[in-house]
Amino acid sequence: MRKLLWLGLVILLSAATTGCGFQLRGAPALPDNVDNVVVTSFVLHAPMERTLRKRLQLYGLNDLSIEDVEDADVPAIAIHLAPEDLKRQLLSVYASGQVAEYELVFNVRYRVTFPGKAPLDTQFEIVRDYQDDPDQVLAKTRELELVLEEMRKEAADIIIRRLANQATLVSPAST
Repeated sequence: MRKLLWLGLVILLSAATTGCGFQLRGAPALPDNVDNVVVTSFVLHAPMERTLRKRLQLYGLNDLSIEDVEDADVPAIAIHLAPEDLKRQLLSVYASGQVAEYELVFNVRYRVTFPGKAPLDTQFEIVRDYQDDPDQVLAKTRELELVLEEMRKEAADIIIRRLANQATLVSPAST
């Protein structure tokens, strides 16, 4: 009897969840004119560039090099990343005067160029709070690296979502 009650509850919750239109957010729907992307940056092998390349591959986009595009004359969208800009702003201190909490502000600037179109300069910020502990320097250093990597992943996802939106605005069908 108890199993039957649980089964009924699971079925009822499943029906309610699907009935309200809930669905997991998948990969962003990219237009057909977004197939090939070239990623460059001012800094050679920049962490943000590597993260963006990985995220593009995750979404199934062709990450090409400049040489591939020039040699094969393949139309590609170019994304040029400006150097990373990370700022730490003091939020709070301990009674001893040591820093207790920072606000990390990751400013992302990039330029998108669609084939045959004028470049679009874009920027945005990602903000995180980071608690520091001077007694655990090694652990906090690793934690800071993880937070920065998550901020880069979020920035790459934002760039890809904006790329999808911008691609629909400049697609040949809309002009």
